[in-house]
Amino acid sequence: MTTRRDFIHLTAPGAGGHTLPALLIIAVLIFAAAGLTASAQKIKDKGVTLVRLDDQRKVDVYINGKLFTSYMYPQEIEKPFLFPVNAPNGAVITRGYPIAPRKGERVDHPHHIGIWFNHGNVNGLDFWNNSSAIPENKKDTYGKIVHQKIIKAESGKKGILEVEMNWNDNKGNTILVERTTYIFSGDAVSSTIDHLSTLTASNGPVTFGETKEGMFAIRVDRAFEMPSNESLIFTDDKGNPTTVKAVDNTGVTGNYYSSEKLTGDKVWGTRNSWVLLSGTKDNVKITFGIFDHNLNPGFPAYAHARGYGLFSLNNLGQNSYDPKQEKKEYKLAQGESMTLRHRFYVQTGIEIARENAIYIWQDFIKNYK
Repeated sequence: MTTRRDFIHLTAPGAGGHTLPALLIIAVLIFAAAGLTASAQKIKDKGVTLVRLDDQRKVDVYINGKLFTSYMYPQEIEKPFLFPVNAPNGAVITRGYPIAPRKGERVDHPHHIGIWFNHGNVNGLDFWNNSSAIPENKKDTYGKIVHQKIIKAESGKKGILEVEMNWNDNKGNTILVERTTYIFSGDAVSSTIDHLSTLTASNGPVTFGETKEGMFAIRVDRAFEMPSNESLIFTDDKGNPTTVKAVDNTGVTGNYYSSEKLTGDKVWGTRNSWVLLSGTKDNVKITFGIFDHNLNPGFPAYAHARGYGLFSLNNLGQNSYDPKQEKKEYKLAQGESMTLRHRFYVQTGIEIARENAIYIWQDFIKNYK
């Protein structure tokens, strides 16, 4: 029987990024069969259709006949992820690099891909910063999340995708087993992903140490970054620096706002029930956000929301964001589990008003008690 444990005291780490070798083969695999998807399975113009493409190691998700996203688990990348993610009007809201680079994008942090879920300090292993940019002689300090199987892929008014994956060390030893359910829904102007993930310590005790590097995250398209004329350097907990260079701000319109009534750069490192990011792309206002759940450990989560386009809520960081807070870690004995619940919501046409964001958050809480 699995149980949940409360936080206990201990220590903390940091942030980071690297550069990229070749991922062109993956890009080909992702997009080569785009024209074949409709023939593989009838895509309904109402509701949610999930299309399994096992030979391409992905599941396409259509809402009302339009591609919303794909769950992808290529062997060449160190974690599964959702990519690309499209707003209801078809605008891409995720950065293309390193899978499908687009002109004018930033090319920092190749481990920031689409929407993903992981953590930077699990039994001392970094699952967040791992990518093909890490040299083989340093891989032993990093972990890899390996897709194991699709348990359910169900179409309907809502789409339900249930998957299992292993959190492994560099030798292939499994530390955690993750069972995640994605619940997809939407209408003409909004789309929702409810992400419900249970992590079970499978082969001994597991410690989640403090770090800024977590947990439920998206790397956004250039249009949703915050305008900036500065080159910035970010360093991960191992001291690896990444420079995020200043680039042309044409068409860059993003701004964060949060449940605690903070905006812009002030959102980073603060605790919030939800955080939204709003911007304009192709002359259409698009707002999307991440909603935390009150049953999650560490609620309300800390916002790891950077102006250069990284947007995350982290339940397992505290002192890492605010040195005045206690240093904590979360422990699981072998066989014990913890569950984290997050909602991703995107809407086109208007900026989401505060009262509407509260309603979306309350609906999320009510649905998963």
